[in-house]
Amino acid sequence: MSDPTVRLSAVRRLYEVSARMGAGRSLAETLQAVVDGVVNGLGFGIAVLNLRHSDGKFEVIAVAGSPEAREALLGKVSAADLFDAEFAIADAWGKLRFVPHERLPEGEVVGWVPDVPVSDAPDAWHPLDALFAPLYSSDGDLVGMLSVDLPEDQRRPGPIHRELLEIFATQAGLAIDKARLTDQLLAEKARLEASEATFRMVFEGAGNGMATVAFDGPELGRILRVNAAFCRITGYTAAELVGSRLASFLRDEEPEQTRTELEEVAASNGTYRFERVFTQPSGHLIWLGGTAALVEQGAGQPRILLVQIDDVTARKDAERELRHHAAHDPLTGLPNRRLLQHRFKKVLEQTRSTGRPGALLFCDLNHFKLVNDGYGHEAGDRALREIATRLSTAVRHGDTVARLGGDEFAVLAEDITGDDLTTLITRLETAVSHPLPNIAVQVTTSVGTVPITPTTTDLDALLHAADQAMYAAKSRRN
Repeated sequence: MSDPTVRLSAVRRLYEVSARMGAGRSLAETLQAVVDGVVNGLGFGIAVLNLRHSDGKFEVIAVAGSPEAREALLGKVSAADLFDAEFAIADAWGKLRFVPHERLPEGEVVGWVPDVPVSDAPDAWHPLDALFAPLYSSDGDLVGMLSVDLPEDQRRPGPIHRELLEIFATQAGLAIDKARLTDQLLAEKARLEASEATFRMVFEGAGNGMATVAFDGPELGRILRVNAAFCRITGYTAAELVGSRLASFLRDEEPEQTRTELEEVAASNGTYRFERVFTQPSGHLIWLGGTAALVEQGAGQPRILLVQIDDVTARKDAERELRHHAAHDPLTGLPNRRLLQHRFKKVLEQTRSTGRPGALLFCDLNHFKLVNDGYGHEAGDRALREIATRLSTAVRHGDTVARLGGDEFAVLAEDITGDDLTTLITRLETAVSHPLPNIAVQVTTSVGTVPITPTTTDLDALLHAADQAMYAAKSRRN
């Protein structure tokens, strides 16, 4: 997954399968959605989910990707210490646990093994390799174990692939926790017809935040009741919340978002899922993810919303970081070619709108190979980061500095010609030519420029032309 396009595609697939996973209203639907999501969205050929029961034993509840594995494993119940021996020899990949086949005791094979060819490649996936993702509830309790097999590229997963699986496993644990609670609530409702005493016990004892909200009449949107977890997550006391309108704490991402969502709740027959920004008493913003279900209280009684929430800020931050990685160079933090393409389109639109040309500058470092050869690649990486910072400081506000790879950089400048362009080139050359810390090699840069005009159409052609202009500038320099 080194290609940013592949990584961004994987993030999108993660969003899609997570949404499908959260759509299941029962525990059985949620568990199957988890393994289906791994196979259909995260690029593994097989996924198996062991659900942890209250006595600590594990049962295989859901299998996806292989009819043979499903027939062999579904319904199998194992002891509570099922994974202890394997985890003792496993590598810790964040929250994941990877057991390489070469560490398994001679002759011991646990579970079902796929019948696939064995590759000699050093990073190839072996059919006896095992990768596990523990699933936890919002309270940190282990609710199950997800095991995956047969990566689609037949290689041991890299850091991005592991991070996607880890994010998915976090959401899966919360989804299972919620589905279990939903099943419990539905069972109680069916048995006791919404007995107030039973409802209060479930409501107050729930590990995730719960609230009831008026849905009809002049009290629409007013909070009627909250549990302790709702107060803990939001930072408000029950006295501060009850009687207030829930919408007053939410930030609308678009006009009338709350009203639109309430209309969707009313139109739906089941549970409405949402993610919204919530303002805590300190003014700090957090992301809440949860469900809202419309509850009929009986003939002549106003309807209420049963709202369940969790703080999903960490997941949203992780998703934002993944999107950043997909558009930026991992060494320097500069925009990569993908983000450069996006910003080029905006500069081109502005050029066509105003008629004033922009420019693309291609910067190639001179003598940089001597840094790597004489001081090592670690020092070379530090030098590249330093040069990236200097280039970013030398350009005008609004210009884009991108790393194309190796020791090649590009600068995208809007509305620039003549003396202004000459000044920019001089600033870039001067910034690079300053001595590098602890390095005696004099690194300079050769800059080639091409204009961006209303007739410009293609960034790749522009980069090629700028590259040729850079070589011409380098020849003149020599």
